Amino acid sequence: MKFNRLSTFTASIAMLLAASVTAVASDPLASWNDNTAKQSVMAFVERVTDEGSPEFVPVEERIATFDNDGTLWSEQPYYFQLAFALDRVKAMAPDHPEWKTQQPFKGVLEGDLKAVMAGGKKSLIEIVAATHAGMTADEFEQIVTDWISTAKHPKTGRLYKEMIYQPMLELLTYLRANGFKTFIVSGGGIEFMRPWTEATYGIPPEQVVGSSIKSRYEVRDGKPVIVRLPEIDFIDDKEGKPVGIHSHIGRRPILAAGNSDGDWQMLQYTTIGHSPSFGLIVHHTDGEREWAYDRESHIGQLDKALDDAKQKGWTVVDMKQDWKTIYPGE
Repeated sequence: MKFNRLSTFTASIAMLLAASVTAVASDPLASWNDNTAKQSVMAFVERVTDEGSPEFVPVEERIATFDNDGTLWSEQPYYFQLAFALDRVKAMAPDHPEWKTQQPFKGVLEGDLKAVMAGGKKSLIEIVAATHAGMTADEFEQIVTDWISTAKHPKTGRLYKEMIYQPMLELLTYLRANGFKTFIVSGGGIEFMRPWTEATYGIPPEQVVGSSIKSRYEVRDGKPVIVRLPEIDFIDDKEGKPVGIHSHIGRRPILAAGNSDGDWQMLQYTTIGHSPSFGLIVHHTDGEREWAYDRESHIGQLDKALDDAKQKGWTVVDMKQDWKTIYPGE
């Protein structure tokens, strides 16, 4: 009799577990609330993958592009690659005593970000040139890998690589399960992102498009290497994003996702005069679980693209209303 009761109990637990697994499998966007944004995404994917649909798209043409900063992971209070560059300045400072009196490096070493930002784009280019160049590509990759594995956000205490959006991870997985090829198209450095995007997002390095500095081929001690130079080669932002897509991917996306006016042109390129297509904007509206910002923000300003969204039919994701959770493990 005890055996029968135990068997019944075990069978009941097994049925509950099976039901849970089935529920998760049946809802690939489980971290999304069942609002318009989720429904719109899934309806689009169903239309373009149904061979009987007039909007069916062959697998080889199912290209989806995603901005990174503010779209796949957080970007406040400043871009995470800037945090990497600032940490590199501090690490390299013993070999550069002149930085103690030379801006913008003086501001970095003293923790005076206002002084650093006062120099605008010129200062940021100086910092990038000093911290991202003068080494081989392999050496830089190792430096990035070590940093992304240990560096933590000053406010949340999380590793930067843990501040990725669970709902967007689910969207990437859902798209790939339906024959899409997913790309990152970001204003961030291409060689800053490539060492970790595959493990983090499932996006391999050859599917990452980003800004770059110039480089050259050399043979050092009999070994062929790529050497990074302190000169900007390409800025993959705003008008640069469609150019980067054309140069690196060679196909126009049918889905593009961004969060700021820096993605405006990519959204236009993907959707205007190109059907079927889907534009998605992540709107940062959750000041409690993440940050709330848009039109007046110094980072990830969302103004023109937000105004255009309704007219162009782009789906705006309200982070506070549309996402059950923000980061994995919450």
